[in-house]
This record gives sequence, C-alpha cells and structure tokens, in this order.
Amino acid sequence: MRFATATIILAVAALGFCVPASALSLSELSNQDASAGLRAALDKGASNAVGKLGAENGFLFNDKVKIQLPSLLERARPLLNMAGKGQQLDELVVAMNHAAESAVPLAKPLLVDAVKSMSISDAKNILTGGDTSVTDFFKQKTAAPLGQKFLPIVKKVTDRVGLSAKYNGVMGQASRLGAVSPEEASVEAYVTQRALDGLYLMIAEEEKAIRRDPIGSGSKIIGKVFGLLN
Repeated sequence: MRFATATIILAVAALGFCVPASALSLSELSNQDASAGLRAALDKGASNAVGKLGAENGFLFNDKVKIQLPSLLERARPLLNMAGKGQQLDELVVAMNHAAESAVPLAKPLLVDAVKSMSISDAKNILTGGDTSVTDFFKQKTAAPLGQKFLPIVKKVTDRVGLSAKYNGVMGQASRLGAVSPEEASVEAYVTQRALDGLYLMIAEEEKAIRRDPIGSGSKIIGKVFGLLN
C-alpha cells in the first residue's frame, strides 16, 4: 500500500515530533519506506508473540500470561483440596494453558491479514499513537474473529478434564442468574479470553522492545522508521 506523504506529515506535525535539523525527519521518509517500516514492525511483533506463546508450555511457563483458575475455583481451592480434588485442579490449570497454547497459532493468518489491510488512517494512528498503538491496531482488527476461532480449539482440550464439565454445569446456572460474568460462565470462554489477553500482552511486549531499541530489532527499515519516534 502507498501512503500519502502529506498524511504522514500532518500526522507527525499534529504531535509536534522534532528531530535535529541534520537528521532525517518522518516527513522526509518515502512512501515506500514508511509503509515498509510499519509493516515490518507489525509482522515482527505478531510473529514473535505467536511463536513464543504457541511453543510447548508457552503459557504454562510464562508467569506474565499463565492462566490461573477462574476466581470461583481459586477461592474454593482450600475446600476442594480437603475433598481430594487438588490433583484435578492442577490438571485443569495445565489443560487450560495447553488449550491456549494450541489455539494461539490460529491467530497468525488473521494477524497477517490485518497487516495487509492497514489503511492510511491506521498508519497515521500507529505512527502518532502511544506506546501501544501497534497492539491497539491488532486488537481492533482481530479480537472478535480470533475469539470465535479460539473457542472450539480450547473446548476440545478442556473437555478432556473431568472438572471442566462439572464447572460448566454449576457456572452455567450461576451465569443465568447473573451471579458470575459471562467470561467465567464456562471454562472454554474463560480460557479463550485469557488466551487473547495473553496474545495481546505479548504483542505489546514486542512493540515496547521495538520502540525502545529499533536498531536492535535487526531490521534496517524498522530502525529507520521507528528510530525517528524516539
């Protein structure tokens, strides 16, 4: 996609970005460079996040995104441990994290499509937005369809744990009474949301790393474009 130079100039001027007179400014970037730099950053952040979370134990061994028990079960853990259900709870935690791990690779095609569909308005928002503008872009474009894709994969994994069916039965009734949030009405809904949260959190981590050290990204074009925002 070609970006209008005037749009980029206006976007940058609106936030008052300033660089030394001897340095290249954003307004002097070619349309091709601006487009390539943004796309490279988006692709890198998405690919790295999916790669890390979709690896074996990508959720379970990462404290930033590890999926813990739903709040109701966590509060009931002492009683359930006394009732001899502790091992089942541990199995549920492992199953939930492996379910998220299995679902996350499905995000890659949608994230790639989001990059391809990036509009001039999207580019302006990314260039002039805050530290999470890349992450916000992906959330806006992919959160709803990813939730639909993740849910059946998550359910397939969590259904193998006996406690899931019991939890869903109790929480389904509680949800109909308005006693719990829709997010916790079933194990699969809960894990799907946590998987999405983890994915966007890791994309945000990748984005922060790029913004903090564009040259260190290993991509000349990312360094060229995002280096001007520091």
